[in-house]
Amino acid sequence: MSLNLVTLVGRAGRDPEVKYFESGSVVCNFTLAVNRQRKNSDEPDWFSLEIWGKTAEIAANYVRKGSLVGVTGSLKFDQWQDRSTGISRSKPVIRVERLDLLGSKRDSESGGDGGFSDDMY
Repeated sequence: MSLNLVTLVGRAGRDPEVKYFESGSVVCNFTLAVNRQRKNSDEPDWFSLEIWGKTAEIAANYVRKGSLVGVTGSLKFDQWQDRSTGISRSKPVIRVERLDLLGSKRDSESGGDGGFSDDMY
């Protein structure tokens, strides 16, 4: 048995970046700051998020820098070769399957709270 499940609650570190493809697919990327209690630091952990489909469109429309969101998804690693050095690089990315808009209407301009995932459409 194997399991790859990530659940996070935090604040958007920046406004989402959205890309539309000729095929009709849409992807949304942004970072999520998640506070972790440490003895000597209040520094958050930062996660890169990747969201596809209708959920990506919802994130693009309702998530803004500072928005409180919950996400559930899986961990993957983007890999590439550095153009200048030729060295192989990678970074962890959370592939979001479910997005929950948290907080009050006053906290964000979402117009309401709710959870969204591609399997809802």
